[in-house]
Amino acid sequence: MAGRTHFGLTAVDTVPLHEKVYLELVRALMSGQFLPGQKLTSRKLARELGTSDMPVRSAFMRLQALRALSPMPNGSVEVPVISAERFSQLTAVRTLLEGPATELATKLINGNNLRAIRRHCTELTLTARKGDIGDYLRKNHDFKFSIYRHCGNEQMIFLIETVWMQVGPFLRNLAVGFEDDLSSILDIDYHEEVVAAIEAQDGARARAAIVRDIDEGAAHILRQVRFPEARS
Repeated sequence: MAGRTHFGLTAVDTVPLHEKVYLELVRALMSGQFLPGQKLTSRKLARELGTSDMPVRSAFMRLQALRALSPMPNGSVEVPVISAERFSQLTAVRTLLEGPATELATKLINGNNLRAIRRHCTELTLTARKGDIGDYLRKNHDFKFSIYRHCGNEQMIFLIETVWMQVGPFLRNLAVGFEDDLSSILDIDYHEEVVAAIEAQDGARARAAIVRDIDEGAAHILRQVRFPEARS
């Protein structure tokens, strides 16, 4: 019988291990899973990731070049503790990048993409009501990047990710002031307004909503958190 023979094989994952480790650490930084000032060692992370030290050390070097990690004298690395000035500067860069990325994405998002964005939106709301800041930050990352990745500009996405690697750990401070009821964080969260604007294909309104989300979250942190004076 003519035709292609299928053997029931699964496609081989060709992504190198060192790249997988790097991407896992990038995601952890962007979604606030590491704390500002936290010390990280290649041995401990390698054990958690189930790898050898080498791919973790390689990831550390790449992340240091992007200012996402700082080297320590003993060979370990530290998640940087940033000043209020640097946090404000990073926030300004976020609005300059993420606002336009949202507006561009609004023009390109199709039905399947929109369903995924709606799902991430719902999950983000539910997670805030459950009161787990770590999970909330993971869902916040997933929601926002489910939009940005449709902007059609890979360089813009790279720059957004680079900024998020620096600012992500400090977003854990969004929970400060909401210790008794994390669901109150939804008062400064505009993800539902972003989705409504995308559904209406109103790029300018979606852009304004994402910028407001970024600005009000940052303003809350600046009000609530005592920053170091000069460390950056």
